[in-house]
Formats: sequence, structure tokens, C-alpha cells
Amino acid sequence: MYRIGVDVGGTFTDFTLLDEAKGELHYHKTPSTPSDPSEAVGAGLADMIKRHEVDPAAVSYLGHGTTVALNMLLERRAPSIGLLTTKGFRDVLEIARQIRPHLYDYTVTRPEPLARRAYRFEVPGRVTVDGRVLTPLDLDAVEEAAENLRDAGVTAIAICFLHAYRFPDHERQAAEIVRRILPDAFISLSSDVLPEFREYERTSTTAVNAYVGPRMRTYIGQLKDRVFDLGIEREPYIIHSNGGLLSVADAATFPVRTCLSGPAAGVVGAAAVAVSAGHPNILAFDVGGTSTDVSLVLGGRPLFTSERTVAGHPVKSPAVDVSAIGAGGGSIAWIDGGGALKVGPHSAGADPGPVAYGRGGENVTLTDANIVLGRLNPNALLGGRMSIDADAAKSAILDKLASPLGLSVEDTAIGIIRVAASGIARAIRSVASAKGHNPTEFALFSYGGAGPLLASDVNYEVGCARILIPREPGTLCARGILLSDQTFDFVRTILGRANEEGWRRVQDAFDALAIKAMEWLANDGVPEAARAYRRYVEARYEGQSFEVRVQLDRSIGETTLEEFATAFHAEHKTQYSYDIQERNIEIVNCRLEAVGKTPKPPMSEGAVPVGAPADVIERRVNFGAAGGWFDTSIHDRTILAPGDRIKGPAILEEMSSTTIIPPGYQAEVDALGNLVMETK
Repeated sequence: MYRIGVDVGGTFTDFTLLDEAKGELHYHKTPSTPSDPSEAVGAGLADMIKRHEVDPAAVSYLGHGTTVALNMLLERRAPSIGLLTTKGFRDVLEIARQIRPHLYDYTVTRPEPLARRAYRFEVPGRVTVDGRVLTPLDLDAVEEAAENLRDAGVTAIAICFLHAYRFPDHERQAAEIVRRILPDAFISLSSDVLPEFREYERTSTTAVNAYVGPRMRTYIGQLKDRVFDLGIEREPYIIHSNGGLLSVADAATFPVRTCLSGPAAGVVGAAAVAVSAGHPNILAFDVGGTSTDVSLVLGGRPLFTSERTVAGHPVKSPAVDVSAIGAGGGSIAWIDGGGALKVGPHSAGADPGPVAYGRGGENVTLTDANIVLGRLNPNALLGGRMSIDADAAKSAILDKLASPLGLSVEDTAIGIIRVAASGIARAIRSVASAKGHNPTEFALFSYGGAGPLLASDVNYEVGCARILIPREPGTLCARGILLSDQTFDFVRTILGRANEEGWRRVQDAFDALAIKAMEWLANDGVPEAARAYRRYVEARYEGQSFEVRVQLDRSIGETTLEEFATAFHAEHKTQYSYDIQERNIEIVNCRLEAVGKTPKPPMSEGAVPVGAPADVIERRVNFGAAGGWFDTSIHDRTILAPGDRIKGPAILEEMSSTTIIPPGYQAEVDALGNLVMETK
């Protein structure tokens, strides 16, 4: 049998194939097709099936990381959605939270609400905070609003009533009326999408779900058609923002849960590789074609967040805590009005891509700079499958950047790399310091197609003791998909002090959530032996406005209030480097994660013969501040054996990425095939 992970990036679509019979992993990349991401998925799957002689009917699992929902929010090309809300709350999306992203930036602008004011309708009907009906729902007003939205051509509608997380019946009644009047509309209920308190975040998340819903539903249909046309009989799974797997049915219903689909799988993969290599604490950064994702892993566990902003819109959904900046291999270098060199956030993407790709790209990118300096193979990439035009990259740098700046082509290219690396380093330091950690106490874990190219430059500013780079780092997100389990979160808001009465409410909440979780696992076809449950209590010190998620290691009936309090103080100190043990604890949410466990690929691929001969060639490479141009040994990383040591200056090439080992660094292949870099 075979298991396949597919991750769609802004520039490339990555694939990992696990042959379960042989215990072998195979990797593949193909250029992404932004107009229809499923096209690249289908083409890449067809290539892998042919190359490795895979029987499509023997594919037992296909997991997929997608950027469809994220791109919808970034591009804002969809029409306005409609919103039905409680009377008096029509403008909650515009009122928002009175917090500026940057305290002293008086010119900051917020994104336009996803629902235009003309398409936001108030409906009489009121529920109290404890779930009692204060005013019955006005069904005639719902019908009138639905008719107005139908006449306006609205095809996606969010329904968010006050305190619906306590009493969802009004939303369900409204949805029945809307479905009768707009039978083809995508309808998003806050009581389904986010049954938690905080009105603005719940409304925003429900609106985002409605906004991306129609496109996600269409995309999933296209994806299934391409998969089935290849002869694969299993429906694909979609990666959840928390790193778990969603069925395509759940992903189509709750597309907001996929906004960080691909990056989450990468962090799952990074954590698993790092733990197996003996480095449970890492600062991980993934440099793809359009962006860099930074994350923190403590004790082998990724950090999670229940709330983040996506394209300026608050989204409250469990997610791996990832910070993204606009710096990737395809990021465009440019000169601002003050004459300073900048890199990103705009990207050349997959089409047209960097100048050196020869697809019509005219803007200089980070990839072009690496090619000009000899860091990337100046002839071909992807194992020779993609030809490169280094002269075109040099000419573009000269004309667009070097001449206006009064610099040489080489110095300009070095500047592009330093600017990009400095931005990534700032993001890494920010992630570490926000949680109260010193970066020097962590290993720097670098992956993504362009990550290992920049790892040493980034670490020059971050100062980690060592750099860890996995095998085929450019496809780690796809590999992480093979490590993911089926998951779905069920949540109930408590909002009470952590005392004996509050703990009884917690126990009752978990009992109710367990019934829903068992039903979901059964509907997803998860066998009893593969089922598991993870219980979390989200709590805070009284007076705080943010929560800390505490995992209960035992069942709720076996966990005492005192044990929970001890665990909360410890988790708060782990994440923020302090606790306040004399302060009362407030319980906010109970969260039950239903898990369907999946088979895992081996951490060691076992395909490298010990002592394999290495054909070493040389080329001239510029290492910038590390000493300029050097005659540099070029190694095929795929034939390096555990224990092999490479001293810089050197370059290691493999299909999905290129690793730079500058002068002053030494790299050693560990027992699992990972590369560990340290200064000599």
C-alpha cells in the first residue's frame, strides 16, 4: 500500500510518497498552478505514479495541504457575503477591537469587512448570556433579509446571533429559512463554526468561513475529480490549521479551519524530525517561494494558538502558532522611495517566477540573487528538470537594482540575501522573545526550498548553537502530512472561576463533548483501536485577556482541581517565563480533540549506503560577509552517509533544496540522515 502527502505552495507543489511495503520515502516537486491548484496536484500525482510504478488503487491515503482559503482572503476577489445578526449588532465587524496593530501608527487602515453594510441585516430576537430566550426570533424579518440577499445576488451568508454558543436554536431556525429562499447558497452558522464567547471574533470567524466557503467547495470538487481520474479510490484528506486531518466533507463545511493548512503540516514534520534527532527545543523556519513561516517547538510539541489574524481578519480556530513574513525564494527585490534596498512582501510566485526561470519574469527575486552568486546551481534545479538562465538574472539585477544603487551585481545580490535573512532573523527573535525565551538555547531548524540556503545567514543574527536541516527539506510540509492524524475539536465555553463548582461544570462539559466526539469518529470511519481523545482546558489568571491551553494527561474524572491548577501554573511559566500562583484562575473553554490515529512513516529512510562514494565537483561561490568568492565543493546530499562530515565552504544539493555551508561551519550527517551544522 502507498500513502501520499501533497502540499501546495505559492511556487511549487510538493509530494511525498511512502511505500509501506518497502518502508521507503520518495519526493517530488512540480510548479504550482495558481489559477487552479488542483491542476498541479493532478500532474504531480501522475508523475509520481508513473515514475515509481504505483498502482493507484493501492493508494490507501492521500493528505493535502492547501492555500485556497488563505489566498481567497489575501486576494479579496470574491463578492461580498451577507450577514444576519442580532438587532443592534449590524456593525460589529467594523467596530472591531479598538486596538491598533502598531501603537503609534495613526495611518493604519483595516481591511474592509467581508460583508458590505448593505448586505448586513439585523434580526429581532435576543438570547441572554446564560442561554435563556429573552425575545423570540422574528422569522418574518429573517425571511425578508434572505429575500433581499437573494435579489442582490449574494451566494454566501454568515449567521451570527448574540450568545448563540449557549443557545443555537435561533441560528438553526434562520438557516432553514435562508436555505428555502437561497437553496444553493453557502451558509455559515457561528454556533457550528465557533461555539465560543467573544462576539467580534465569533462574527469575524463565521464571516471568513462564509467568504472562503464557495471557492473551497468548488476546489474540493476539482481535487476529487483529478484524484479519481487517476484511479485513486480514496477521498483525500485536507490538513487542518492545527496540523490534523479533515475529511473533504468537513473541510468544505468549515474551510476557515484550513487557513494555515500547509504551514501547520510543516511544523508537525519539523517537530517529529527534531525529536527523533534529539533536539526537542527548536526555532523552526520554513522559507518557501512566497513567504517564511516561523514557529517554536518546546519539548517536542508545537505551540498552538486559538486566535490569530489572517489577512487582517481575526480568526478564532485552533492552529499551530506560526508567524509569517513576506520573504521567500520568489520575493521581489526593489528600491523604495528613499533609495533603500527592500525584499518582499510581493512575490513573483510560480507564474512568471524568478527571471532565471525563463518564464517571462522581469522582477529580480531572492532566487535570482542566489543564482548570480553561485549558491544555487546556475544550470538547472529540481535534479536537472528545470533549466536556469543565470545570464538573464545578472542582467536584471544590473538594470533594475545595481545601476540605480551604484553597486556591482555581486554586491547587490549579497545585499538582497542579507536583507531577506535579516528580516527572517527578526521574525525568529520576535517569536522567541514573545514567549520569554533566549534563541541561543534552541537549535535552529531550517526547511522549505529556500530555507537551507539562508540558514547560516539567518543564524549569524539569531545565534543558535547549531542548525538542523532534515533530508529533502523542500518537501517537509508534504512529509509532515504523512505524520498527521485525523482530528476535530469540540469546544464549550465555561467562563467561571476554577473552584469546586467550576470544576464540576468542566466535568459536565467534557461528558457532553465526548458524545459529539465519538459520533464524529464513527461517522469518519475511524476504528475503535485507532481512536483517542485529547482534553484541554483553556484558562487564564483573573484580569488577563488571553488564555493558556493546558492538556489534561488523564481523563477528566481522574484529574483533580489541584492537579489542573499546578499544570496551569507550569504551562503559563513555560510559555511566558513567569507565573502568578497567588492569583485566582479563570476557566474559559473546555476543548476535546477527537483523534483518529494514522500509520506513521519511518524517520530514517534507510536508502543511503554507508560509505557510498561521492563525486565532488567545484564551482565559484560568493559567501558575502564570510569572505567573498571561494572555490567550493559541491556534494550530492542524497549519497552522504550517516557520520559523514563536510567542512565549509561547501554546498549540498538535493532535489528539493540546496544547503549552504559557509567558511567557518562544519556539517555532519546524523544517524537519521539529518544535517547538523555547527561553527568549527
